[in-house]
Amino acid sequence: MHHLEVNVNKYIGYRLDKFVAENLPNISRSKIKSLIEKGLITVNEMTKDPDYKLGLNDKISINEKNEENSKLLGENIKLNIVYEDGDLLVIDKPAGLVVHPGAGNKNGTLVNALIYHCGNSLSSVGDGKRPGIVHRIDKDTSGLLVVAKNDSAHLNLAKQFEDHSVSRKYLALCWGKLKPSSGKLVSLISRSNKNRIKMMSSKIKGKEAITNYKTLETYVDKKGDSFASLVECKLETGRTHQIRVHLTEKGNPIIGDKVYGRTPMLKYRNLSPSIQDLIKDLPGQALHAYLLGFNHPTKNKIIEFQSLKPEYLSNLINSIKN
Repeated sequence: MHHLEVNVNKYIGYRLDKFVAENLPNISRSKIKSLIEKGLITVNEMTKDPDYKLGLNDKISINEKNEENSKLLGENIKLNIVYEDGDLLVIDKPAGLVVHPGAGNKNGTLVNALIYHCGNSLSSVGDGKRPGIVHRIDKDTSGLLVVAKNDSAHLNLAKQFEDHSVSRKYLALCWGKLKPSSGKLVSLISRSNKNRIKMMSSKIKGKEAITNYKTLETYVDKKGDSFASLVECKLETGRTHQIRVHLTEKGNPIIGDKVYGRTPMLKYRNLSPSIQDLIKDLPGQALHAYLLGFNHPTKNKIIEFQSLKPEYLSNLINSIKN
């Protein structure tokens, strides 16, 4: 519990959320907003909105106790831990594993596995259903993500993501041939107006999304027609479904993407039955977060990790090559 008081004139008329953020810099803005909305930050023992304007001698109480977090249970779910120290973990997440509890996924998530593995040694920044979670990758995408074990590490890493200084590269197996073979995709991404589970690009609303891509290999069928490409995508921003949206809108949806990508049946029918079966058996879209690099929060040195492609993706690529 923290207690603050407005005892200098410069804070008269300050927004409540801004005042708390300025006086308690170790608590993130998102967590402050969440605490206010839950009634865990009060002014003169009364709940207020984040934009409440403070007056002289207002007394603010901040209760960081995270009631939601106490309801989350640890589960003995196998984790592929690439790296761990006192500040953070780097996890290689399999496709099919949801990162944190939400609608339709109350348990069986990466967060439940982390609570079992780490106990109380996870950061409490932000939403109580996401202890330790600095960033996410989609349920049906595999690959690397970093988890914070304390609030200081979380805030440091979150700032690096905000500043776009984190290195993130993905491998995507797409339909067709990308033209040009390399480039930069830029758009605003927001929730779809027609389907709330999808995102869409827009020129007038949303958050800026930037994906740099380059084609590593292009695959041709027996007729010499290009039917698929292996593409490296380097993120400058990390918006929800960013790579999937950008590649689909370019005309090269990711193989196995059931939300954004329609299978081009002409290309699909020209594939051998064995390759068709491998595509049918994909656990998600053929997208893998294979590289993650950042500045360690306390060691102050760049650390970088790489992950091998999942076996199902390697098998599919090798079969296509052959």
